[in-house]
Amino acid sequence: MENSTTHHEIVEKVDRARTAMESIVGYDQDQALDLVRAVARLAIDNAERWGRIVLDETGMGNVESKTNRTRTRARGLLRDYLSARTVGVIEEDTALNLLKIGKPVGVVASVVPTTVPEGVVFMGAMNALLGRNAMICSPHPRAKVSTARVVEDIRELLSSRGLPADLLQVITEPSLEHTNHLMAQSDLVVATGGAGMVRAAYSSGTPAYGVGAGNSVAVVDRGADLHHVASELRDSQMSDYAIGCSTENAVVLLDEEYDAGLQAMKETEAHVCTSDEKRRLQDALFAGGHLNADLICRSAETIAEAAGIAVPAGTNWLVVEEDGVGAEHPFSGEKLSVVVAAYRSNSFEDSIELVNRIHAYSGAGHSCGVYSDSREHVLEFAERTFTTRVAVNQATTKSNAGGWTTGMPFTINLGCGTWGGNVLSANVTWREYINTTWVASPVEPVIPDDDVLFGHVA
Repeated sequence: MENSTTHHEIVEKVDRARTAMESIVGYDQDQALDLVRAVARLAIDNAERWGRIVLDETGMGNVESKTNRTRTRARGLLRDYLSARTVGVIEEDTALNLLKIGKPVGVVASVVPTTVPEGVVFMGAMNALLGRNAMICSPHPRAKVSTARVVEDIRELLSSRGLPADLLQVITEPSLEHTNHLMAQSDLVVATGGAGMVRAAYSSGTPAYGVGAGNSVAVVDRGADLHHVASELRDSQMSDYAIGCSTENAVVLLDEEYDAGLQAMKETEAHVCTSDEKRRLQDALFAGGHLNADLICRSAETIAEAAGIAVPAGTNWLVVEEDGVGAEHPFSGEKLSVVVAAYRSNSFEDSIELVNRIHAYSGAGHSCGVYSDSREHVLEFAERTFTTRVAVNQATTKSNAGGWTTGMPFTINLGCGTWGGNVLSANVTWREYINTTWVASPVEPVIPDDDVLFGHVA
């Protein structure tokens, strides 16, 4: 039987959020930017503290990575906001006599994962407030304390600026029922989480942006700098112990450079598992046929110890040699751990086909990387893979969600297109947090003749 009290509480939260929005609906662009600057400053100042709270609750990742990610993303969002227009006339095309006016979407339901709760909350809040919206967070049960803490810090900031704290709220005792009610009552859903939750968001009856599963694969072209490749892979694994969905889970090396590639990985603190060690690692990491929640996003030493593998001191990541794809080869899927599957390939064309096979099993539409000095090969790779993002000559973790060495917009939510079951094949940014009104004034008619329209078609 449905819990009517639960339903009433959610409706009450949404009503309070709509009332709170009235305090900022009249903001101009400078006021909106000033407000999100304050949130960014708060995030930067509390990055380490938030990181420790999240680690204490979830046990996943490491504080240094969480701190650096928060500080980088806060500054990166602000960089992107400097050219953003969300209020009033946001775009004008004088040739076509068209104007676009930016308006709020309303109350945003933010479904928060257990992996990066602090980032989803503060970045979502910045996007929402820049568009003059309110946001209500529904946390993962294993991250409810840290989610609520970040929300409360931002609420205190809002209050200190004379604004209603209810511009940002949180469900303190999360459940599937609470989340479903929230999604149904809100005006927009931004769902960051597993495939089941994303499907629920799309089925809620409310417009929704979801994300797809990550399983990034890096392809190494002939002549690439193998030590650079290995270093980039290592950096991805060490970024919060592979907690991000953009972390490379596999690398494809050409047969003639395969052994040299493995050696380069060993020289960048990787341990390449023997066949027996691979079996033991699989038993530990995929206990019962599913990812072991106690081992994901942990250090290489922790994972190795659990698997009964002796690794050299200073080992930071693990490599397993793989030749198969699918459920019988679990290392071909997303692992959320500092473990990379290494594949051999006979040619660059075969490497592309292998990426598509891997993504057909896990990670469709999300991302992949290519290390190549050939523009022709880069374009061939991008055209033939079914993916939304292709990182070139750098780690996908440094490119996908924005960074100082890429032109990609900063985000915490990565749409994966129809390949990944999403409506958006782009990064979810401030653009998805506003509605637009088109204003169309008359223009002089320009009607091309049929020769222009049809060309040589009879």
